[in-house]
Amino acid sequence: MTSVIIALPDSRARTLAEELELEGISVVSVVAPSRILPLPDGVDAVIVPASRAVLTPALVADCDRAGVRILPLGDGDSRLLGRYGLAAALPTEARGWEIAAALTADLAGSVERIAQSPRRVTVVWGPSGAPGRSTVAIQLAVELSRAGRRTALVDADTVAPSLALLLGLSDDAPGIAAACRRAELGALDSAELTRLATVLDTSAGEIEVLGGINRPGRWPELGARRLEATLRACRSWAEETVVDVASAFDADDEATYDLAGPRRHAATVAALQEADVVIAIAAADPLGMSRFIREHAELRRLTTRTPIRVVVNRVRPGPLGVDARGQIRRTLERFAGITDVAFLPFDQRAADAALLHARPMADLTPRSSLVAGVRRVVETLVSTSAEPPTGGSSRGSSRGARRLLRARGARGA
Repeated sequence: MTSVIIALPDSRARTLAEELELEGISVVSVVAPSRILPLPDGVDAVIVPASRAVLTPALVADCDRAGVRILPLGDGDSRLLGRYGLAAALPTEARGWEIAAALTADLAGSVERIAQSPRRVTVVWGPSGAPGRSTVAIQLAVELSRAGRRTALVDADTVAPSLALLLGLSDDAPGIAAACRRAELGALDSAELTRLATVLDTSAGEIEVLGGINRPGRWPELGARRLEATLRACRSWAEETVVDVASAFDADDEATYDLAGPRRHAATVAALQEADVVIAIAAADPLGMSRFIREHAELRRLTTRTPIRVVVNRVRPGPLGVDARGQIRRTLERFAGITDVAFLPFDQRAADAALLHARPMADLTPRSSLVAGVRRVVETLVSTSAEPPTGGSSRGSSRGARRLLRARGARGA
């Protein structure tokens, strides 16, 4: 049962509490908007006015730490709600069944499980200039795990490996280098991968992490054939394997005097060619877009028929002026023929918290707009069941959901 705190003016709060109880929502307490904190244990959501006086940084921070959803009511400032990563406010006079339907829909979405889908290797690539490859790779792995998939996170960056540092893990663990050595000997299986990996506990469940090399000079250990064999073994080990790679895949590596020797960027090329899907990250600024467009043609040549999902990270009006998304769409379509683009907003608060605590953003700021953006990207990657969660139930949806459907049908008629 969903438990909520109502922090509205008394005349409205009492009536709403009675309506929510009828809809099966447990009302823990009714308090004045100025007396929400401290939050009691066991609360799933707080219902508050959508005003700056109530939606303070202290309230949002405490709710983020406790994993409590904020449901605003009223004609609030959309920029304020967007800054905190909150959904659009419901009307001030929203009835109990409407609020219950919103709460139920949010809960259903958070526990939705992916239907049967193939095991997959997802490679996260981006051009030079730190567009956020590692940050996105971590959050992708968390959201795939949240969706009920056994997920592995692999650091195959031979230039600047960083997953272990970003997640507070030891960089002396065996990791991907040891897995590649075992793969070359034909001795890499699921049990061996489990032994070599480090388990990361997150709010979405456990993620198996194969850390990268702890010194860039060890790059020859991640040879192309070794890494290809390792990623094939990962398919039988985990349902989802997310691979973070370096930016460069220079074709000039092949034009060296030692054609039989190892190549510095062979790991990136091997991972891209072994991938089932590539997440291509671009930074939302003029330099980042220029670099991405130059490298995209070579990426397309290497991956041939592999699907490429373009994700533009750190979207904000500063470097691009008004209508940043529109400018990015027009630029990518004109110079690279890319029409399908996903956007991740710039959320410095969430990024700083992740760096400070060496944890995934979803653990620290679950309602971050950046976390929500990555979640939407994951939804496009996975296949969902065609049958609704209540499809096999004799009662169907909840009373609140049924009323909401009838009201929408009436409006449509």
